[in-house]
Amino acid sequence: MTDSDVEAYRLPVGINKISVDRSGHWLAAGWQDFLRTPTISLTYGGAFSVISFILSFGLIASGLGSLVLPLAGGFILLTPILVVGLYDVSRRIESGEDLTLSASLSAFRRNIGQLSAMGVILLVIWFVWIEVAIFLFAIVFNQAPPPLENFLMEVPFTIPGAVLICIGTLIGAGFAAAIFTVTAVSIPMMFDRPIDVVTAIGSSILAVRANWKVMFGWAAMVGVITVCGIATACLGLAVALPVLAYATWHSYRDLVGAPHPINPDETGFGAGI
Repeated sequence: MTDSDVEAYRLPVGINKISVDRSGHWLAAGWQDFLRTPTISLTYGGAFSVISFILSFGLIASGLGSLVLPLAGGFILLTPILVVGLYDVSRRIESGEDLTLSASLSAFRRNIGQLSAMGVILLVIWFVWIEVAIFLFAIVFNQAPPPLENFLMEVPFTIPGAVLICIGTLIGAGFAAAIFTVTAVSIPMMFDRPIDVVTAIGSSILAVRANWKVMFGWAAMVGVITVCGIATACLGLAVALPVLAYATWHSYRDLVGAPHPINPDETGFGAGI
């Protein structure tokens, strides 16, 4: 990125305002990292595919197949904190360090307290999303969610079903937008630097706000790729999630500059680095 592409903001961490769409560049950089580390990447991605398949199969077998989509969406909400090891892979590629699976698996130890706090926040949001999905169905249909085959045959072709789909989509989009805003750069930042969760979330919100056009397109691209991965019986997630994790690291590098001292009172987001 050239100096003309960004404008630096004086914040607890330097937030760059990107004047050109970099989402394609981030995705390409993520793909290159994937090609350099296929074993590590497919180990992580394969684990996500297997977990997603087991969750889906379990719900369908228990007669709660109609909850597959909201639970899958909720599971995706947790992925930013679960792929910290892949951020370490991209960091090691940048710095020329050795690349090993054991090193990536232990990467969570860096700033473990703050990363754990973010994980708890995301887990709570996931449970809230699940409860909202169940509650919404109960309000519209006055019954528990039906088996998947009944849901697909009956719900989409009824007026209450159309209402459920429209409201559920809007609520889900709201949850997704909120999660994307607070995690866009916060988790890579906490892994990369000894920074607290409040400052990281605040910086992520500011980064998204300063670059909302670029980040809107990036969020849409992430959503489309994730949906395609899920649509392939979760097999596509084995490739999609590592590539997106690496791309997220590169977006963080573009959006957040080097740390510098600053008075916390100037921002309202708590102490800096």
